Amino acid sequence: MIQSMTGYGKHVLQLPSKKITIELKSLNSKNLDINARLPQFYREKELELRKMIAAALVRGKVDFNLYVEITGEETTAEVNQGVVKNYMNQLSRIVQGDDIKLLEMALRMPDTLKTEKDAIDEEEYKAILEAMNEALSNIVEFRNEEGKVLEQDFVERLHTLNELLEAVKAMDPERLGTVRERLEKAVADLKVELDANRFEQELIYYLEKYDITEEKVRLANHLKYFETTLNSDDSNGKKLGFISQEIGREINTIGSKANYAPMQQLVVQMKDELEKIKEQMLNVL
Repeated sequence: MIQSMTGYGKHVLQLPSKKITIELKSLNSKNLDINARLPQFYREKELELRKMIAAALVRGKVDFNLYVEITGEETTAEVNQGVVKNYMNQLSRIVQGDDIKLLEMALRMPDTLKTEKDAIDEEEYKAILEAMNEALSNIVEFRNEEGKVLEQDFVERLHTLNELLEAVKAMDPERLGTVRERLEKAVADLKVELDANRFEQELIYYLEKYDITEEKVRLANHLKYFETTLNSDDSNGKKLGFISQEIGREINTIGSKANYAPMQQLVVQMKDELEKIKEQMLNVL
């Protein structure tokens, strides 16, 4: 089953004095690219959180946000009383004003608040990890649902490609017959005497150059291999991409050898279907 790289997951953790929101968004990318935004207080845990994301999402451009909203009376900032009093004493010698006015002015000065960084509470961090796992589960589920939509689209386009391939196979004898008639007519129009045996040998050699038997067999095998890979347990977008390239190579060869307008029209339709597959393939994990 394939998985999309597009996804969204969110989980809100309510603690006694704060609300923590974990949000994950992902888009398609060749590799894993994590953009993390979290408060300075939790920076020491960023590497561990990144490893969790990498293990769960594998690939894609991921935006990871951890928001903290204080809902209780908890705060890590305190008024630096000694600094404030010193500012007020200095200001009183410069300007006239009551203590309230001097206090307002002093609090605008640098270093009037001090922040003491405490160690992250283990129980709190344990709850954050659980919330992180919930958010990751949500985004993986989102990716799986998107993957089902992509898979259905691939199955339909594979069916169309197989139908077009069958049409090419059915048309091939007619194509070779038409090419043969065209060559014979061209030679007849020259109105010259030719050795019949030699002409037949040259004609067979010429028609062999336009033979697409191998391309038809290889294309059928590639389409089958694509479907088998699509139904495998793991999602492997890169592998499917490589198979798509091989499918495109065989279609192009058939087009170059066709030398027959009705078959070339079928080839154009096959290219169109394959191009749509390749566009969607960019979103597959």
